[in-house]
Amino acid sequence: MDTRGDVVVNARITIPASELRERFSRSAGPGGQGVNTTDSRVELSFDLARSDSVPESLRQRMLDRLRPRLVDGVLTVAASEHRAQLANREAARERLASLLAEAAAPPPRTRKPTKPSKGAKERRITAKKQRGKLKRYRKGHFDGE
Repeated sequence: MDTRGDVVVNARITIPASELRERFSRSAGPGGQGVNTTDSRVELSFDLARSDSVPESLRQRMLDRLRPRLVDGVLTVAASEHRAQLANREAARERLASLLAEAAAPPPRTRKPTKPSKGAKERRITAKKQRGKLKRYRKGHFDGE
């Protein structure tokens, strides 16, 4: 979070405050009688699909990962957990930054398939034989060794 209202997502992405849209409404959260009179709930919207601040190389990955949350390419987060509007504005910006940072993260490395070692296979077969022998002993069949 920048002092001018910009949202710092990571080292490569900083969203200027001019690309963010805020809406305020009455909150259902804590605040007593003040809840009925103050617009402390914050909805923060960011147009990811048309933003100039997101590098083109990351834009498609972010759009794909955030697809369920987007409406016409616009990402919206809401915050109403605090009594004060300013605290909710900060919370919404932090939530937006973490969502975008998670979406911009590189994909995890693919797992290289491996096979069990010869020793591991032998230990597994030995353990299975021991277990079978134990079960045979419980039935009273001692001749099938």
